[in-house]
This record gives sequence, C-alpha cells and structure tokens, in this order.
Amino acid sequence: QGQLVESGGGLVQAGGSLRLSCAPSGRTFSSLPMGWFRQAPGKEREFVAAISRSGATTSYADSVKGRFTISRDNAKNTVPLQMNSLKPEDTAVYYCAAKNTINSGTYTSMKAYDYWGQGTQVTVSS
Repeated sequence: QGQLVESGGGLVQAGGSLRLSCAPSGRTFSSLPMGWFRQAPGKEREFVAAISRSGATTSYADSVKGRFTISRDNAKNTVPLQMNSLKPEDTAVYYCAAKNTINSGTYTSMKAYDYWGQGTQVTVSS
C-alpha cells in the first residue's frame, strides 16, 4: 500500500508564490487521477484542483482559477501545484489525493479519492 507525501508549504506574503509537490511513497501513482484539497482552521476540507490520468484535463475551484496550476510529471511521479498571487484566505493545510481507477476525467469530491497525504501547511500573511 502506498502513501502520498506533500512538500513545499511555508509562510509567504500576500501576492507571493509557492509550489507544492505531491510524491508517492511505496507505489506509483503516475496512472491515477490526482487532486489537491485544503482545510483552513475551523472549516471543512475543500476541493482546490484535480488532474486526469493523462494530464490532459484539469479542474479548479472558482476561488483559485487563474492563480493556481496543477500539473503532473509522470516520469518523476509527482503532481505539483503552482500557487501564484496568494491571498490570506489561501491559508490552510493542503492535501494531495489519488483515486484508484482506470477511468479518465477529474474528480472534485473528497469521497472519490482513495489515498491521502498528511498535508503541508501554507500560511499567507497580509
């Protein structure tokens, strides 16, 4: 059974950028649809971005559209999330997830995913 490991979180000023990465440990996730979610203090975990198995299709939450970019590097078996023009309201713990399916498409529901990482903290100061 594999795990997902997030990295790249930290403290950044509003308007700055961060690049999160999600890498597997123990198995390959290069053929699975992947997603990024986040959870702010006192709030429920919410969808951020998702990418299909091939990387040809992506989906974004309206709140991050135009600022965040999800991609995948199947050779390196990683799924980066590039976050630009960060806002204080982007402050949260960010989680990556993988869905165990051979189907194409993207998935925006937490319940669709089978594997989760432990999360990485992103803090945006005003």
